Amino acid sequence: MKTVKGYIHRKSMLYITGVEYGDYTMNHVLGCSHGCRFPCYAFMMKKRFGQVSSYAEWLQPYLVENTLDLLDTEIPQLKDRIKTVQLCFTTDPFMYEYEEISDMSIKAIKKLNENGIRCNVLTKGILPPELCDLSKENEYGITLVSLDESFRTKMEPFSAGYFERLNAMKFLHNRGCKTWVSIEPYPTPNLVEQNLSSILECVRFTDRIVFGRMNYNSKVTKYKEQKQFYNRCAAEVEDFCVTNGIKYYIKSKTISSDI
Repeated sequence: MKTVKGYIHRKSMLYITGVEYGDYTMNHVLGCSHGCRFPCYAFMMKKRFGQVSSYAEWLQPYLVENTLDLLDTEIPQLKDRIKTVQLCFTTDPFMYEYEEISDMSIKAIKKLNENGIRCNVLTKGILPPELCDLSKENEYGITLVSLDESFRTKMEPFSAGYFERLNAMKFLHNRGCKTWVSIEPYPTPNLVEQNLSSILECVRFTDRIVFGRMNYNSKVTKYKEQKQFYNRCAAEVEDFCVTNGIKYYIKSKTISSDI
């Protein structure tokens, strides 16, 4: 197991996301050890606003030590407004091999559930089996943009293996938990040759799929057929989900109409 770099205090925890399919969120960690090189939008923003100075610093996470105290204060004030809380948008609640972060995430989810608030989780780590003991209204998701481990080690170098993620999510699904998959940011063929259908077949059991294009990557920008490619992929996801009775969401700007 790995240990966090240190501890920080914050003045607030719960806030409205402003993201198209989100409600409230919480980010109880600064940094992320997974080291995604898509690039990582969260890292770019934290560096831009001076919260981290480098990629190396971003890889060494700090845990917000007063997370549970903040929730005790904020939940009574906000719970009538909150539909769901996303864990997380600028970090990972189940960062691979960071048990202390995982423990804090479980405690936070439990506290939110005890106050009638459901949670929506997304990770590139391992969803712990203890989650099946929490509210069945929660949704537990993984990011899965490929099945090619060589691509993962290049683009998500310190994250959990793809099939490790899948197996952990399937365990929760088999015990009656709601699960979902984020196929975003999906890479163009000049980054990795693969079949989207293979990924979709691996997640046929899940309750919801979110699909989105890759942004901020120069190789994607240079791929001349990117608009046609993402239009075809989005249509494939939609057809697969409709056929199999799976809820789906296609992220904004994934589909292009100007071609």
